[in-house]
This record gives sequence, C-alpha cells and structure tokens, in this order.
Amino acid sequence: MDMLYNSDTFSVMHLKAQDEGLEPARPDVPVLSRHGFEIVDKRSGKEVYLEGSWAELFQAHLRAWQENSPSQEEVEDTLAGYAELAQNPVVVH
Repeated sequence: MDMLYNSDTFSVMHLKAQDEGLEPARPDVPVLSRHGFEIVDKRSGKEVYLEGSWAELFQAHLRAWQENSPSQEEVEDTLAGYAELAQNPVVVH
C-alpha cells in the first residue's frame, strides 16, 4: 500500500495486488487479486475504492499528472469528481 496524495481535503492510497505465489495469511480472508485506489474525502468522511476499469481510468490521470505537473487545484478538482462516487463512511484509518 502506497500513499500517493495527502492534503487537508483528500487522501489517495494505491493498494497493490497480492503476489500470485504467496499463500494467504488466513484462508478465510480473501486476497486482493487486482490493484486499486482508495480515495478518501476528508470533508465528508467517506471513501471510494476504484478497481477494474475505474482504476485504469484513474491510472491514466496519474500518468498525465506525472507528465504535466498539475496544480493542486487541478488534482483536487479531479479527486472531487471521483469522491462523488463515495458511499462508504471511513470507519478506521
């Protein structure tokens, strides 16, 4: 797990897929099979987890940001758009 972004309003974590060759620590707990991104909207106290095509779309934003060095306002505007999907309250962080 890597922290990609942290501000007063948003936090973004990259959750990496588990190695295929590793045995799960507990057989009753599912193993993360694909990578994803967790975006926490600190203003609302909610989070959204992006995986699959949503994660791929967000990954494209990250690549563009690496090439173009956006302003904090541009990053926060993009994250606010994703945060609209947030339905889950942040319980433990």
